[in-house]
Amino acid sequence: MARMSDRRRALLVAALAAARVTSREPALLVVHAWLDSWRGIGSIVVGMARHGYDLSLASDRDGWRATFLHRSHLMQPWIGQVLTWCTTPWQAVQEAAWRAINAFPVEDCSVVDESPL
Repeated sequence: MARMSDRRRALLVAALAAARVTSREPALLVVHAWLDSWRGIGSIVVGMARHGYDLSLASDRDGWRATFLHRSHLMQPWIGQVLTWCTTPWQAVQEAAWRAINAFPVEDCSVVDESPL
């Protein structure tokens, strides 16, 4: 089971890395045609969900902003947040996913109540 998760994570990281490359190479044009679309956003969201992340996507007159929140947000709060506005939703989602999937885990600093009552 861990092997499939590792493989899926590696594929997600590879796709996100390829989307960051600005080149007119045919293989990269195919990656951009896929990921630079609403369908591509859906693929990234599904991949990130498999690793415990939920997406928040917002837009206004300035553009788009995306944030991935890990479901164990007490241990990994708001990682992957894009603080600047992007011109397209897929740019925002790709950048937020890249930051989140490559972030170092945050140490659990939560308070545990161990009282008997």
